[in-house]
Amino acid sequence: MNESQRTMRSIIQRIATGPELSKDISLEEARRGMQVILEGEVEPVQAGIFLIALRMKRETDDEVRGVLEAVRDATKHVVADVDEVVDIADPYDGYNRCLPASPFLPAVLAECGVPAVSHGLDAVGPKYGVTHRHVMQAAGIAVDLPPVDAAARLSDPDIGWTYIDQRAFVPKLHNLVPFRGAIVKRQALTTVEVLARPIHGRDKTHLVTGYVHKPYPRIYALLARHAGFASALLVRGVEGGVVPSLRQEGVCFNYHQMGEEQAFDINPVDIGIEQNLRAVPLPDDLPTISRPDDDIAVAVDVQATAAASAQAGMAALEGKRGATYDSLVFSGALVLWHLGREDSLQAGADRIRAALDSGAAAQRLR
Repeated sequence: MNESQRTMRSIIQRIATGPELSKDISLEEARRGMQVILEGEVEPVQAGIFLIALRMKRETDDEVRGVLEAVRDATKHVVADVDEVVDIADPYDGYNRCLPASPFLPAVLAECGVPAVSHGLDAVGPKYGVTHRHVMQAAGIAVDLPPVDAAARLSDPDIGWTYIDQRAFVPKLHNLVPFRGAIVKRQALTTVEVLARPIHGRDKTHLVTGYVHKPYPRIYALLARHAGFASALLVRGVEGGVVPSLRQEGVCFNYHQMGEEQAFDINPVDIGIEQNLRAVPLPDDLPTISRPDDDIAVAVDVQATAAASAQAGMAALEGKRGATYDSLVFSGALVLWHLGREDSLQAGADRIRAALDSGAAAQRLR
């Protein structure tokens, strides 16, 4: 038995002894446990027990920070030639109840002078939904850029945004996708992978991510500070993404300069959005697929849905009004206000609408 196997054996003996006797481990032990999994130094069954046992006993703050550190240690980090970068972190398992608008948010922010990056992968559980990668591919955008090339797009005055894939910036984690599918349930990796922070600004990097369940703002803020994000905007978004509901009030959280997170209320009506829909609906004529062995994922045809999302997103970038347009206005206004680029949500919404109506944001996509 080598050192890595002995380490994992010791960890499992403590964290996997039932609901009453399981013990917590230190940040360093969690980091080391995740590290040997990423390096392939332990058996898959032990790796699975590690992640599920942590989940079942509930990860401590130190444990989840340790898992994040291991992921960030394995990440290829690049500093872009811009002062500040906004990191758009949507759920990597994607969307399956609506057409995602957020893949087009970085281009809109770039037109407003805010370099922005989004990231993701092709498919991962538990949802196996439509991801930023799928939508960008359908829109004809390169999705397999090396980190250096992706960062270079941010400093190009005619582009100012990029997509980067997990396969490119942390391949050791991406290699675990089939293994994670066998685990089935959500585990710590689902939470921490969106905080890898592959592209940094010279001075500051800001996180924008979404959540659904109430415990997560505190956890994401904790992890964002640990990962070095200067600020974070945490949106209670549709399907856990960065776009809030278009038809009802909501709650968001943010922090600045590594401070404590604060809650604030939002209402789409306050910035001129009046929708009967929560989000961009799936078209009625989308083909369906069968997933008889999956009780979690909603059966959507990923490629057809991504194509529909790309079409709707490109139309919104050219000023076509509708739910996708309003989604970009709402999420974009939140980002501009959070960053202090505008002094109110209304002013942020006005600026996003101007970028869309002029067609200038669409030029950045081309």
